[in-house]
Amino acid sequence: MKLPYAVYILKCSDNTYYTGFTTDIEKRLIAHDNREVHYTKSRLPLKLVNLFQFESKQNAYDFERYLKSGSGIAFRNKRFI
Repeated sequence: MKLPYAVYILKCSDNTYYTGFTTDIEKRLIAHDNREVHYTKSRLPLKLVNLFQFESKQNAYDFERYLKSGSGIAFRNKRFI
């Protein structure tokens, strides 16, 4: 079952990670590949590391913000990378 909101983690070619939020993961990955996203446009190719889907927009947004925080980055590195 596909849920409407997603948080995703990409690994960039320079071994950095990008965390984002979207309502259409396929379209968003195409935007990354087409160099339409500032952070990733010079860091291609990209690899989708994790995808988390949510029913609630607020839950997805909160999870994305957490993953971008200091403790969230540590959690990401320990559990998802």
